[in-house]
Amino acid sequence: MSVTWDELIQQIKSKLNIVDVVSEQVVLKKKGNNYWGLCPFHKDKNPSFCVTPHMGIYKCFSCGEAGDAIKFIMKTKNMEFKDVIEDLAEKFGFEMPESHKGAGNTRELKEQMLKATEIAAMFYNDLLLRNKDENAQIAMQYLTKRGIGTDIIKKFHLGVASKSSSMLYDELRKDFSNDVLEKAGLILKSEKGGYVDRFRNRVIIPIQNENGQFVAFGARAIEAGQNPKYLNSTDSLIYNKSRLLYGLYTAKDSIKEEDGAILMEGYFDVISSQAHGITNCVASCGTSLTTDHVKLLSRYTKSRRIYLSFDTDSAGQKATARGAAVIREVFAGLGNIKQFDESYVMSGNDNYACEIRVIAPPEGKDPDEFVRSVGADAYKMYIQNAPLFIDFQINSILKNKDKYKTPQEKAQFVSTFIPVLSEIQNRIIRAEYTDMVAQALGVDSNDIKTEINAFEKANIPQVERIVKNVTKNDSILKKAQKKLLSMFFVPDSHFTFAQINEMIGDVTFDDEILIIVKSTIDKLICTVNNVKELIEHLYTEFVENPNAQALLPELAQASEAYKGLSDEEFENTIKEVVAKINQCKHAQEIKHIRKKYQEIDDNDPEALKIQIQLRDKIKNKNKKSEMN
Repeated sequence: MSVTWDELIQQIKSKLNIVDVVSEQVVLKKKGNNYWGLCPFHKDKNPSFCVTPHMGIYKCFSCGEAGDAIKFIMKTKNMEFKDVIEDLAEKFGFEMPESHKGAGNTRELKEQMLKATEIAAMFYNDLLLRNKDENAQIAMQYLTKRGIGTDIIKKFHLGVASKSSSMLYDELRKDFSNDVLEKAGLILKSEKGGYVDRFRNRVIIPIQNENGQFVAFGARAIEAGQNPKYLNSTDSLIYNKSRLLYGLYTAKDSIKEEDGAILMEGYFDVISSQAHGITNCVASCGTSLTTDHVKLLSRYTKSRRIYLSFDTDSAGQKATARGAAVIREVFAGLGNIKQFDESYVMSGNDNYACEIRVIAPPEGKDPDEFVRSVGADAYKMYIQNAPLFIDFQINSILKNKDKYKTPQEKAQFVSTFIPVLSEIQNRIIRAEYTDMVAQALGVDSNDIKTEINAFEKANIPQVERIVKNVTKNDSILKKAQKKLLSMFFVPDSHFTFAQINEMIGDVTFDDEILIIVKSTIDKLICTVNNVKELIEHLYTEFVENPNAQALLPELAQASEAYKGLSDEEFENTIKEVVAKINQCKHAQEIKHIRKKYQEIDDNDPEALKIQIQLRDKIKNKNKKSEMN
C-alpha cells in the first residue's frame, strides 16, 4: 500500500538517529544525557554544539544554528528538503508515494539530467579533440592563443559546439526524452517547431559541482561580433549558480591544504591558474558572489581565509568591495574580520571570524592574462604578499592623494577614509592606521580621530534605531512585503514598473503604510519612467504622510541587494517573496482558526464546522508544500 508524502516523512524520521547523523560530520562526546562537539557551521574553538538525542535536535550555543536530523543533512550537504527525503527513502527502502513516482519522480529526473549532461560534456570534448567538426580548428586556435593546450583541455573537459542547429540533440535524443534534455538546459524549443541545441558555435566549458558531477555549461563565443560573449546554463534541478563555484571540485583539496581560497571572476582565470599550479582558485558562474558561495567555501578553509582576485579596473574594484561586503555579511556575529597583519601583536580579544585579502598585481591584468604573460611564480608572490582588505582599501584611496592640493580638497579627501577607519573595531589598531594615514597625508592624526568620532556619533544611533524598528518589530510577513515593494526601486532593472507590478500579481498588503505605498505606486507606474522619478513622485505624494516617507529610504536601501540581477534572477526573486507572503498568510489563517476552535465549546454545533475548516486549511497547506 502506497503511503502519502507526509506519512513517508514520518517513517523516515522514525528511522533517523540524530547522533548517528551528526557523527558523520562532527566528533561528539557524551556529557550527561547530551552529546557535545565543535560546531560545523562556524569557527568553533570550544565545543558549543549540543545534540539532544531524546528530543532529536541539535543547537549551537555560540552561533545559534539549530534543527533536527533532516535540517542538519540539508545544511551540511547543501540539499533541498525534497531531495533529502527522496535520498533517505531509497536508503531505508521506503516506497515513494504515487504522486512522486514515474515521470514526477524528482530523483529519477535528476539522475537522467546528470547523465545527459555528462554525455553532452564528453560529446563536446570529443568534437574538439578529434577535430570532428568544422568549428574544432577555430576553437583550438582560440584556446591556443590563450595558452591552453591538449592537457588542459582534457583536464577541464573543454569542448566545442557545432554551428549545426541540432548536432547534440540528434545524438542525445536516442537515449533521453525531450523533457529531460530541455530541463537539463541542453536544448531549446524552436520557433519553427521541434528542438535545437542551446549551445552553438561556441567553446564549451563544462561546469562540475563539488562532487565532480557535470551539471551545466559556460559557452564562449568564438566569432567576432557574436553575442552574447558568454552564454551560461540557466538554473535547474541539478544546477544553482548561486550555490556553485566553478573549479571547486578540482580546487577543494588544495583549498584545505593551503587553508585559503582564491576567488576569481571568470572561467578562464580559474583554468589558466589551476593549469599553472595555482590550484586553490574558484570563480562564480556568471553571477555575483553570494552568501551561499561564501558558506560553501568556508567548509574547506578552517581559517576562512579568502583572497579576492578580480580585475584591477574600476569595475573590478567595485566587485572587490561587493565581494568583501558579502563575506563580512556571512560572518557577521561570529567575530571580527581580521583587521591587522602579523606585524601587530594579537591580544586575547582579537580572535577573528575570517580573513579577507586582495590580490591586485600592478600590471592591471586579470589573473588569466597575468599568469600567461608574467608567470605563475610571479602571481604566487602576489598571493604571499596579498594585503588585507583594509590595507587594500586604504592604499587604493591613497593613490589619489597628490590630486588634492587646497585645504578644502584635502579635507574632502580625508573624509573618504573615515568610514573605512571607523570599521576597525580594535582601538589600538585603529589608532595605528589613523596615524599611518595622517602621516601619508601630512595632517594631524588627532583631527582624523575627531572626524571618526563625529562620524560614529552621527551614524551609530541611526543604525540602532533601524535595527530596533525593522529587525525587532517587523514580522516575517511584513519583512517579506517590504522586500517585495523594494523590487520597484532596483535602479538597473530591465523591467518596466508595469511588468514588475504584473509579476507581483494580486498580493495583498496588511500594514496600512505598505498598502498606501503600494496603491500610490499603482497610480504612478504609467506616469514615471525610472526609479528616480518614482521616488520623487512618492515623496511628493506623501508630503503629509511622514510615516510613508520614512519607509521610502528603507525600501531603496533594501533594493541594493538586488542590483545586478539578471532578468531571470529578478523574476525568480519576486516569485520567492510572493510565495513566502502567501505561506505566512496561510499560516496566519490556520492560527486564527485554531484559536477559534480552542475557544469554542466542543458541544457547540459550530465546533465541528470550525474543525472541518481547520482540517481543510492544513490539508491545502500540505498540498501546496508538496507542489513547491
